[in-house]
Parts: sequence; C-alpha cells; structure tokens
Amino acid sequence: MSRNVESAYRFCAKQDESDCAASSDRAPYSPRAGERGYTLVALLALMTILALALTAAAPSIHQQKQRDLEREAVARGEEVAEAIAQYMRVRGVPPTSMDQLLEGLPFATKKVQILRPSAAIDPLSSTGEWRLVRSRSAELTSFQQAVLLHSGGNLPPISKDARLASLLQQHIIPVGGIVNTGKKEEAPGGEDDSTNATGPFIGVASRSRRDSVITYYGIERHDKWVFTPLFR
Repeated sequence: MSRNVESAYRFCAKQDESDCAASSDRAPYSPRAGERGYTLVALLALMTILALALTAAAPSIHQQKQRDLEREAVARGEEVAEAIAQYMRVRGVPPTSMDQLLEGLPFATKKVQILRPSAAIDPLSSTGEWRLVRSRSAELTSFQQAVLLHSGGNLPPISKDARLASLLQQHIIPVGGIVNTGKKEEAPGGEDDSTNATGPFIGVASRSRRDSVITYYGIERHDKWVFTPLFR
C-alpha cells in the first residue's frame, strides 16, 4: 500500500471513530417512546370528541330535566284540583287556604287526608308556593277559553256527581265565541312574587312565568296552567 493511500485510510478511520463517539452520546431510539406519543395523541382526540358530544347533548339533557319537572307539576296540580273537588263535595264551598286541604276532611271519628304534602308544593317555582286562583277571575276565564279552543269548542263534563257539578257550575262564567288570534303571548320570565289574597279559591297555578317544554291544554306557559276541578 502506498504512503498516500495509507494516510487517507487512517484519516477515514479517525473520522469513523469520531462519528461513532458522537452517536454513542445520543440516547438510543426506543420504539416504545413512539408508541407513547401515538397513545397521547389518540387520548387527546378521544377527549375532544367526548367534550364535543357532551356540549351537543347538554341542551337535550336540560330539556328532558325540564320536561320531567313540568310533568310532576301537572300531576301535583291535578291532585290539588281533585282535593278542591273533594273539599267542596263535603263542605259545600271552596277552600280558603291550602292548609284546609292538608288538614283533611272528617270521616266518622277521624280525618281523611285528601292532599299529600308534596302536592301542595309547586315544583316549578323557587318558593314552592302555588298561586291561588279565585272564582270567576279573569285568569280562570282565560284558561276556560284555552280549554274550549283545545277541545274544539266543547268543555269536558264537570263531574258525574250531580251535587258537585251544581256547586262547581256556580264558579264558571259563560263565555261567548272562541277567539284565536294565533299570536303567542310572550312570557316575561321570572316568578310572580305577589302575596296570595285570602278567601275562597277554585284552583291553583304556578308562580313561574316561563315558557314550558310540554303543553297543558295547548298552553305553553307555566303561570297560565290553571289546575281546577272545573275543566278536567
């Protein structure tokens, strides 16, 4: 081997040794590190998808919760209406307070419960207090119009009990034609915080003045639902 060739060979060998030393200082590549990176990306993508799904489902979940609450309000309101009917059947006059319905009615030597305590609570309002609806009031007449419109102009029978029907009939104001303007009354929102006046009442309504998810006799506002034995 010539001297020039030998020198070149030694130079290349030294270069290779330096390259090997530099490469030995670097951390060796691990396939598992790459796998962990892919796993993290996949996890972030999954979390993003779940977050988007929950965001999209939130309105539906809220609406279902509101629907269940409104159905409970209707069930309780109709219990109050039935209690009013039972009270009038025995007493001959409407009650003047919710306490009278909760106290029950005399039967032989004891009192019989006609209204559960839970039904005396309005689930749609923060106070839980029903608004008492007076006999022959404007809101009762408005509700009667809504029932007529919903039922095609025919009110449902008041009661099969002739005496009770006669007692209830005294609290109905005859109405003329059905007026349907097709205009929805805008709900003001919030709650009615007025004090209940004392005296006989023939029904109850919610203090919530919000739009509803479900309808009651075609009505889409909580405070316009009147629970009374007159139109059931």
